[in-house]
Amino acid sequence: MSKITKIEIEGQELLAPEAIGQAITVKNGDHFFSQSSATIAKQVRALKMVESAEVSKHFPGLIHIQVHEFPKVAYQFDPNNQPQAILADGSVVSISTQTNFVLDKPILSGWADSDPLKLKLCQVIASLDPSYLADISEIKPDPTESYPDRIKMYTRSKFEVITVISYLPDKLQYLDSYIANLKENKINTGVLKLLEADTHAPFDTPADASKSGSKAAAGKDTSKTDKKTQSITPAPNDSKKDVPKDTQKRP
Repeated sequence: MSKITKIEIEGQELLAPEAIGQAITVKNGDHFFSQSSATIAKQVRALKMVESAEVSKHFPGLIHIQVHEFPKVAYQFDPNNQPQAILADGSVVSISTQTNFVLDKPILSGWADSDPLKLKLCQVIASLDPSYLADISEIKPDPTESYPDRIKMYTRSKFEVITVISYLPDKLQYLDSYIANLKENKINTGVLKLLEADTHAPFDTPADASKSGSKAAAGKDTSKTDKKTQSITPAPNDSKKDVPKDTQKRP
């Protein structure tokens, strides 16, 4: 009656039970009181992908391990175009082709696995209300000298959004309202820049690109554009969100 007869593991979805069994230093047949619950829980929490774990002992012989994995925050595709889930701690897990895979998170593309900004992005996404990401289909790195953590996002509603990772918690909560306001004014596409000021501009057209190239060839400053850029604000009567102060600034 002093021996461990069963080790139950529950809660894991992506982590194999065998990996947890190998991480703990107790097994069936060991003395029931050889290790404390706290020690076993610490061993499980040391595993990548595990956010927390609780261990309880039930005499005689049963050890129950409840695992809480980091949440999925995004997806990516490997070189063979197979889907992978990205967790809040940056872990990457292959998704079985036998599962019913649904793209219910943004796709991260163009990121190096070792890029620390990718981990920062995953951590920020995990902290956000999931509803703020419902319209985001893809996120790419788009760094500049002024904004090393600048990103480019594409929405299912056909807008391109430029912002920085550090601004996401403040800016993303207003995105749906900005888009709703633009659509009310018959503007259904374009580029939203959510930086110090929040602005909208139309997409570049082939004529714009040709004009820009001609200016560059002539040695003229191409930093300015003839495109109509305007500041944006949330849709009126939106009681869910407050208007940020910086939306009143002109670019």
